[in-house]
Order: sequence, then C-alpha cells, then structure tokens
Amino acid sequence: MSDSLDLPGWTHAYSGKVRDIYVPAGTPGPDGGAQLAQAERMLMVASDRISAFDFVLSTPIPDKGAILTGLSLWWFDQLADVVGNHVLDLDVPQAVAGRAMICRPLDMFPLECVARGYLTGSGLVDYRRNGSVCGVRLPAGLADADRLEPAIFTPATKAQLGDHDENISFEKATDVVGRADAEELRDLTLRLYTRAEEIARERGIIVADTKFEFGRGPQGQILLGDEVLTPDSSRFWDAAAYRPGESQASFDKQFVRDWLTGPDSGWDRESGEQPPALPAEVVERTRERYASAFERITGAAFPGA
Repeated sequence: MSDSLDLPGWTHAYSGKVRDIYVPAGTPGPDGGAQLAQAERMLMVASDRISAFDFVLSTPIPDKGAILTGLSLWWFDQLADVVGNHVLDLDVPQAVAGRAMICRPLDMFPLECVARGYLTGSGLVDYRRNGSVCGVRLPAGLADADRLEPAIFTPATKAQLGDHDENISFEKATDVVGRADAEELRDLTLRLYTRAEEIARERGIIVADTKFEFGRGPQGQILLGDEVLTPDSSRFWDAAAYRPGESQASFDKQFVRDWLTGPDSGWDRESGEQPPALPAEVVERTRERYASAFERITGAAFPGA
C-alpha cells in the first residue's frame, strides 16, 4: 500500500491510509514504531492515495497529496492563535516538495475529534435511529443537511489500519482520555470549527463537519497534528447551492463514496471485498473537486491546475 521512497537522509518508518512517515536516517529502533518514538522530527508525506469506507482504493487521485498539504498548511496558519500545531519547517527533499512537511512527533490522543455543524452522513443515520448523535440529543424533525446550532462535538475512537472508527459519546471519550483532556479537546474542536466555518463561509464554502487530531508536544502542550480541514477530513459544500433537506453539491470525497455505492461500480459495501478501481472520469472529477476546494478557500490558484 505504501509508496515509500528512497529519500536521502530519511528512513521510511510507517505508512497510513494516505500518509507515509519518515524519520531521520540513523534514528535508533528495530522497527517503525520504535523509530518514531525516538525521533525528534519526522517527514510527513501526503500521497495521492484515497480511502473510502476504510479501504485504500487502488486508483490514486493525481495531485491529491499536494492539495492536502497546501490546504493543511494554509489552515494551520489561520488557526495558529487558537492552538499550536506540529509543523516545524518545509525544507523537504525535492522528490516530495509540495506534498510534505517536517513535523514534531506528538503523543497522539486516541480520538478522532469531530465537529458537526450540519446533520448528514453517519450523524443523520444515528439521528434517524434514536434522535441523537453520539449521545447528543437533537430536536425532533430535523432533515438531511439541516444546520445544527450550536455545532456539536462527536468523538470517535481511532481504529487500527483496516478497521472501522467507532463513533462514541462524550462520556465514553472521558473513559478513553480522562475528563480534563476530553473537555479540553471538545473545547478546542468546537473553537477551531467555529473559526474555520466562518472563514470558509466568506469564501462560499460550508464546512458541514470536520475532524481534528491532537497530541501532546514535548512540553506536554496540546497541539494540532496530522491534516486539518481538507477534503479528506471534512465535508465541504457549495454555499450558493445549499438546500437543506437534500443532497448537497460537495468539494470532497463524497463523490467517490457515491460512485462506489451506486449501480455503476458493481461493489457491495457489505461484502468485505476491496472496492473496484475508479474509472478515469471519477478520478478527474474528484481531482477537480479537491483543486476547487483549495482555490476557493485559499484564494490562490493550485499550482498543478
């Protein structure tokens, strides 16, 4: 699954669904995990891989890694006064320029910190089943894409690669990380979402929901890590086309999910089998959506466009 590269001065340590992690060459440790624990800095490279329904698809999306990296860096700057982040510098090997950043390793919290400002996706499924989302009781009569005021915090446990994340209640989150940390993570998540939603709305994008990942830095401070407010980690809707009660025009990987679960793919989500390769049209239209999200939010042309 990994696209590990031979990068001078760096050793491949770990690959996730989308990102490949390298540590400085010579970092002690018999395996990737030990190397990461010993490293004082790491190279995080965003690949062009795309995942859906907890599967890494066989078809990459061109320029996706560069779009995710550029957009994350832009958001890290916008949100720096709310919370610090793991980025150290961008002096990366030429082979991964534009899609990599050098970061400080964090002791990551085992939670996906999700903020929902609109009712959709798995949250809508939960709501229709029991009138709540992750234990948060919501008013009766809400429809798909209705706005939630205020936004809600709906954490999930972070699954091992190949497994499914599990939505949990806030009380369950306190069991996982302790009440004080759970409360701070909830506060940071909602503050970040509120700020980001305002910024994006000014640019014609609705951030329906998003997930953040946090960890502790070397001095014990909570920092924002991984990626932030990208089409992989968020639902971006076209504000001009927004119509509550129906499916929304989006700038994220929902387009891929919709194709996979539609009649043309021939794939059964419940089968447990690897999804099929994406056709060229789906690849190109997904790339267009990702690039459009980058350009509309940052106000800059994506270099690969």
